[in-house]
Amino acid sequence: MSDTVLVLNAGSSSIKFALFPADRQPARHDLVCEGAYEGLGHQVHFTAKDGAANRLIDEQLPETTTHEDVVAALLGWLEARFPDRELAAAGHRVVHGGTRYAGPVRIDADVIAELTRLVPLAPLHQPHPLNAIAALAKLHPALPQVACFDTSFHRSQPELATRYALPRELTDEGIRRYGFHGLSYEYITGVLPEMLGEADARGRVVVAHLGNGASMCAIKEGRSVATTMGFTTLDGLPMSRRCGDLDPGVVLYLMQQKGMSADAINRLLYQSSGLLGVSGVSDDMKALLASDDPNAAEAVSLFVYRIGRELGSLVAALGGFDALVFTAGIGEHAGEIRRRVCKDASWLGLQLDEARNAAGGPRITTADSSTSAWVIPTDEDLMIARHTWSLTGGAV
Repeated sequence: MSDTVLVLNAGSSSIKFALFPADRQPARHDLVCEGAYEGLGHQVHFTAKDGAANRLIDEQLPETTTHEDVVAALLGWLEARFPDRELAAAGHRVVHGGTRYAGPVRIDADVIAELTRLVPLAPLHQPHPLNAIAALAKLHPALPQVACFDTSFHRSQPELATRYALPRELTDEGIRRYGFHGLSYEYITGVLPEMLGEADARGRVVVAHLGNGASMCAIKEGRSVATTMGFTTLDGLPMSRRCGDLDPGVVLYLMQQKGMSADAINRLLYQSSGLLGVSGVSDDMKALLASDDPNAAEAVSLFVYRIGRELGSLVAALGGFDALVFTAGIGEHAGEIRRRVCKDASWLGLQLDEARNAAGGPRITTADSSTSAWVIPTDEDLMIARHTWSLTGGAV
């Protein structure tokens, strides 16, 4: 019988998971399996594959409405599929850690109370991992659980970088820039030395996490200096369905002139905007790049333009620039987006190598480029597994 660490990433309509051995620090090549239950509240689609990407299961399940149902089904499947492995700990991706948590923590009643208090800061994200944590605790009360936060990596930012020009009492209540995608940035920072070399890895690096959710982060000496997301995950770049940077006066206009409720504005900004809203075609970058619809082309151009604008801002925060890293779904797979971004950023010394970019990197700039650009796959699950392994006693 061997111990394992379970990683859970719970969202509103899905629970993604990964399973790693716990007898040593988790590594990607040790992955036991990974998968997802998608379509919660409707007919659930359950998929899983092993560490060699072989399909283990791909089936439709009866309608399942709660996180507890899915967690119970997952544990049952894992026990049946891997009878020689015993669950020893679980780690969860939690979007918001507020100002209290600068790193992962073992979950107890006090932690649950604090994370529940933070729900108003991330109402569309925070409740779901809390539901998964509660479901797992009900099924395995003694199982150690760890919360890993998307905000923690950015706690290293200067206080000035986190402030809005609002009355201090509002800042004291928690209205500030938090930043997100921290687990992704933490992973990339950890592998930079082997990709760029020790010296360059501690230089001035901008990482572009471009996926359904998209943000960018300025990193110097391995620490977050500035990032594009702020108080919520709406800020910064336009995303698949989220608006990105928006004059707050637009929200006032929608309320006062259009008579829209808070719920209606919420749906507009989180679900109907971004690439989908601009294109009217799709929220998927691959589909937009393949489309001959001029609105799709405009959505892509806006995405690239905003990346260029934010890149300039982050370079200013760093006081210079040494390397650009592309990661996440779009960053890793959309060579055309990388090409356009690098071409627009030639003023920063980037000289794109078309062949390297087409091949997916890892380095996509020429040998004589004064600054460099890279493609580095991220691995948030692995970061969660490692933190969980560490906080639950190494060998658990």
